[in-house]
Amino acid sequence: MTEDSQRNFRSVYYEKVGFRGVEEKKSLEILLKDDRLDIEKLCTFSQRFPLPSMYRALVWKVLLGILPPHHESHAQVMMYRKEQYCDVLHALEVVRFVSDATPQVEVYLRMYQLESGKLPRSPSFPLPKAFEQYLNLEDSRLLSHLKTCSALSKLPYDLWFKRCFAGCLPESSLQRVWDKVVSGSCKILVFVAVEILLTFKIKVMALNSAEKITKFLENIPQDSSDAIVSKAIDLWHKHCGTPVHSA
Repeated sequence: MTEDSQRNFRSVYYEKVGFRGVEEKKSLEILLKDDRLDIEKLCTFSQRFPLPSMYRALVWKVLLGILPPHHESHAQVMMYRKEQYCDVLHALEVVRFVSDATPQVEVYLRMYQLESGKLPRSPSFPLPKAFEQYLNLEDSRLLSHLKTCSALSKLPYDLWFKRCFAGCLPESSLQRVWDKVVSGSCKILVFVAVEILLTFKIKVMALNSAEKITKFLENIPQDSSDAIVSKAIDLWHKHCGTPVHSA
């Protein structure tokens, strides 16, 4: 039996006895022990598996380029990053893009826009079109209902795609979505939105105005969030394939 087949056998065994994720956690720990972290393998791991909470912050920082791949530089670089954060925040306050009353989510967005040269925000925003495309593939009748109610253009796209579901999903579910976003797959946001519509299809089909549909989708029940994210990840794999890293 090859090493890969042994690992696959162990993964299936752990899952059957109720210890799903044990093998994945060990694999991640091995990746994190490398003197120079392999960004591509960390990206692939993040897209294929949920990150263990104890390692999530570190992996996100490395994938986002906040920390370098070399362990020995982490402490010094974090000190520089904290100084950078204070400088950018101060600049936004000076030009009055943010204030003490600005929601923290928007502060982070403005900081990113300033550093990436996109302040004010670019009007180009393709994710709603992809959302319509995949919803049509999964349930064309539901899409037709949204169009009939003139709701398609009024869906909470800002909440879904610009705030990446912050304020929509509880933290435990949100972290699983952001694992994929941080590792480079923003398209997962589209499939979460699609799955929300599919999950609450009966409720949405019973509503006959754009305002009622939008209001409901902005405040969806929280008890089904984990199932929504799991099904959204399955949809993402179905339409986009399962990520693999090169040898």
